[in-house]
Amino acid sequence: MDALATLDVEAFTDYLARHERKSLLRFLTCGSVDDGKSTLIGRLLYDTKLLFEDQLKSLERDSRKHGTVGEDIDFALLVDGLEAEREQGITIDVAYRFFATDRRKFIVADTPGHEQYTRNMATGASSSDLAVILVDARHGILTQTRRHSFIVSLLGIRHVVLAVNKIDLVDYSREVFDRIVAEYREFAAGFGFTTFQPIPLSARFGDNVLDRGPKLGWYEGPTLVEHLETVNVEDDLLGRPFRLPVQWVNRPNLDFRGFAGTIATGRIRPGDRIAVAKSGRTSTVRAIVTYDGDKDEAVAGEAVTLTLNDEIDISRGDVLTSAESRPEVSDQFAAHLIWMSDDQLLPGRQYSIKLGTKTVSGQVTEIKHKIDVNSFQKLAAKTLSLNEVAQVNVALSEPIAFDAYADNKDTGAFIVIDRLSNLTVGAGMVDFGLRRASNIHWQALDVTKESRASMKGQKAAIVWFTGLSGSGKSTIANLVEKKLHSLGRHTYILDGDNVRHGLNKDLGFTDADRVENIRRVAETAKLFVDAGLIVLVSFISPFRSERRLARDLVGEGEFIEVFVDTPLEVAESRDPKGLYKKAREGKIANFTGISSPYEVPENPEIRLDTTSASAEEMAERIVAYLDSNDYVI
Repeated sequence: MDALATLDVEAFTDYLARHERKSLLRFLTCGSVDDGKSTLIGRLLYDTKLLFEDQLKSLERDSRKHGTVGEDIDFALLVDGLEAEREQGITIDVAYRFFATDRRKFIVADTPGHEQYTRNMATGASSSDLAVILVDARHGILTQTRRHSFIVSLLGIRHVVLAVNKIDLVDYSREVFDRIVAEYREFAAGFGFTTFQPIPLSARFGDNVLDRGPKLGWYEGPTLVEHLETVNVEDDLLGRPFRLPVQWVNRPNLDFRGFAGTIATGRIRPGDRIAVAKSGRTSTVRAIVTYDGDKDEAVAGEAVTLTLNDEIDISRGDVLTSAESRPEVSDQFAAHLIWMSDDQLLPGRQYSIKLGTKTVSGQVTEIKHKIDVNSFQKLAAKTLSLNEVAQVNVALSEPIAFDAYADNKDTGAFIVIDRLSNLTVGAGMVDFGLRRASNIHWQALDVTKESRASMKGQKAAIVWFTGLSGSGKSTIANLVEKKLHSLGRHTYILDGDNVRHGLNKDLGFTDADRVENIRRVAETAKLFVDAGLIVLVSFISPFRSERRLARDLVGEGEFIEVFVDTPLEVAESRDPKGLYKKAREGKIANFTGISSPYEVPENPEIRLDTTSASAEEMAERIVAYLDSNDYVI
């Protein structure tokens, strides 16, 4: 028994070692609704014997309750886990499943087919090496087939399988298969796929999934599993320049300082020269440290800690690269962007941009064009809505290191994060860096903002009045300026209506134009602060994000938000210019409080309740605040 037990342990240990050495392929299934994506994955799990007895019994029970294939097992239910999905027979969320064969391990993403869930499909594609694009043999190439193929190409997936599913429902017709393949090749000719394998199959009955179908003798290519086992995707990563985004600076004691992260591309050995992409400082690798001990070589996909032979400044967010092949470093780049939020993208609005392990503030400065993902036409656009794709220019608050997405998916992909909700609202792929003119520099000036303000007996600041139309902002701001002027202080008013007669006369009242309106005013107000003035800004400024942008442009304590808090019904009853009446009649579009939102300030420095005090009293309160906080010296 002891000898048998030893053999069993050795066999099990050998099995685990062989399993560990298998390569991993990440792929996704995509296509139009009801093309059989979930059924295909369920069939893969069933045929590769990764279902336990209790799972099979549960599947049989669920098939009787939710199934759509009569008395047969409905394999789609293995992945359609949400109750809403089972009831509707569709996929909503992205479902990830693991399976393995004797030759390879796999992680497959089942992505939704409905147009409104395109962002979910893009999420699944972002981490995949290969795409299985399903087509219902009865219906052929559909709009969603084209849309998903375009996004697959855009996201840099270069290995594609065209799975012509439900071939059993067209009598296993070779003619139907050839026609669909020819049509697909024609419209996808410019997508740059490295490998393209069309396969006729029936996910329901298992034809050409793991085993060959007895009625598909005319097909001489590989089955789906045979192709997935043999397609070569590893060389794409190992053959590229070394990149390691630093996730963590490992400093357990005074004698050890290492830089931890997952190698994105390439390989590294002790003695290799590396560079810090942003600073350009170079060193050589002393050791490659891992949990299992030091290594002689590490390759793409491995999590390691590198120690260096020189003490150089490196922190989280930096990128360690090959000294001979460095990425671009810039604070501006052109990119393709997929918008993933119900709220529109507004150029000029500040977002957080996360690329690799680095997060900085940034904005889309220009939408060059959006792309009709059905016809691939380039269309003019001022904003982006949910699931729309565009080519844009992005400006960042500081330079970062990146590669073109076509060269390196890990260091060329970024996400856009809303700064207020912290939700991911967009996913982008860098096309190329945009460099500023090399002859433009900040000019050193001897007279400072502080000295200009001191000469005027004051501390420079922006007093930002925000509130609904008719709230009394301009009236109060005007009174504040008169009182400060009588005290001999130096001020200037930027009023919403007045500015639109000059600086912003080219802007309308769409959300995008409102954002640009406030951006320009904020930049102008910053110049007045630099001149040492107390600048009074009176604008509706309905969005928190833009008010935060204005605050971030100046120093600590140089922005005072005054919320002129007037209920809508009160402001509307005043209606000094008759604007509310016109808005109610539909004569004015995008009117704040009626057809466009107003986002109430969360923590203003001053809140004025205009229903409980006069304009004169509220102006006195603001001047008192300025005096008590040393703005009026």
